[in-house]
Amino acid sequence: MSGQGLFISFEGIDGSGKSTQARLLAERLREAGREVVLTREPGGSAGAEEIRNLLLTGAGDRWSPETEVLLFTAARRDHLERVIAPALARGAVVICDRFADSTRVYQGVGRADLRPLVDALHRLVIGQEPDLTLLIDIDPATGLARAEARGDGEARFEAFGLGLQERLRAGFLALAQEAAGRVVVIDGARAPEVVAAEVARVVAARLA
Repeated sequence: MSGQGLFISFEGIDGSGKSTQARLLAERLREAGREVVLTREPGGSAGAEEIRNLLLTGAGDRWSPETEVLLFTAARRDHLERVIAPALARGAVVICDRFADSTRVYQGVGRADLRPLVDALHRLVIGQEPDLTLLIDIDPATGLARAEARGDGEARFEAFGLGLQERLRAGFLALAQEAAGRVVVIDGARAPEVVAAEVARVVAARLA
């Protein structure tokens, strides 16, 4: 475990339901008496939320893939320093909606072949992996339809279309094999409460 706490991340393509599952897990653990910090990336700290606005709004070609990697890394560093590391040090369970795996897939696989750059920056500037990553897997067409229906103004990546979502899903599943000791794939096509029950079982086993 990281420090004294437990660091859990949720990953998946847009519209996979991971944010809902992160929230449901946080509620379940709080009811069980644990201190939980529910956070997200990009964002999670004041500075990182400002960078999130730069990244997720505007035209699809607003930033080059290389610039995106740098912005995501800067946001993650601020988030790690100000929120994640202090919470883990005091023994909290940190549940993060996306972490470094999203950058590995979105910028390293989905948009450009920048995985070596992503990994190098992660080693130099972040140096932290979750203890457990839950990958909520879903059909890309279903996920894209859900994401587009949200209408939350953060649709920059969805604007790249179904082809990108299909590449992202393949990238996440490949990453799950690469980091099999950390990443658990959860079928997100089922009812939210069914998915939540499986998530709870996986996390309970890790906490035990």
